[in-house]
Amino acid sequence: MPFREINSKMVEATVSPGQKMFSQRGAMLAYKGEVSFTPNIQGGQGGFMSMIGRRVANEATPLMTVEGSGTVMFGHGGHHIQVINLQGDTLYVEADRLLAFDGSLQQGTMFMGSQGGVMGMVRGQVTGQGLFTTTLKGHGAVAVMAHGGVIELPITPQRPVHVDPQAYVAHHGDVRNKLSTALGWRDMVGRGSGEAFQLELSGNGSVYVQASEEKL
Repeated sequence: MPFREINSKMVEATVSPGQKMFSQRGAMLAYKGEVSFTPNIQGGQGGFMSMIGRRVANEATPLMTVEGSGTVMFGHGGHHIQVINLQGDTLYVEADRLLAFDGSLQQGTMFMGSQGGVMGMVRGQVTGQGLFTTTLKGHGAVAVMAHGGVIELPITPQRPVHVDPQAYVAHHGDVRNKLSTALGWRDMVGRGSGEAFQLELSGNGSVYVQASEEKL
């Protein structure tokens, strides 16, 4: 169910009979056709355990199930929207950044402590991003939100990428992450304490970085 970009802050999706998609509540701007929107209480494709994981971490983002026949326009808060097409791989993304995604994608929850050990947990405490991160796997499209637009940076074993944790949006591929101390000129000129840390991503894949350090 591909998305058509109307502009940098709005996308349109075609909904067909027998298919479904999920969107963040309040993300529907307009629609045409016979389309229904119902609250989703099962945590999407991740099911009950996925929902529990996010509830424990206080990170559950209310979703709507979108079904029927027609077209729906999505946007939220004037945020910039980036469409990511998955070809069987897994996207790791903060739940509150999800605007809408294909219902065919398998949704789950990953404990960030399992990537980077204690540093994964420190990342959650320092950056304000959760210990649990939503995963979407399969073939389909995902629309994510960001401040100021998004750039995709490739990650290779020879060229890891260091990202300000507040600018991190999502990543996919065979990627590991860890938090490292980054004392430098920013701290010397009095910027926020969060910039004393960098999120290092290594392996094979891509990371999506927003043009802002502002959280949604």
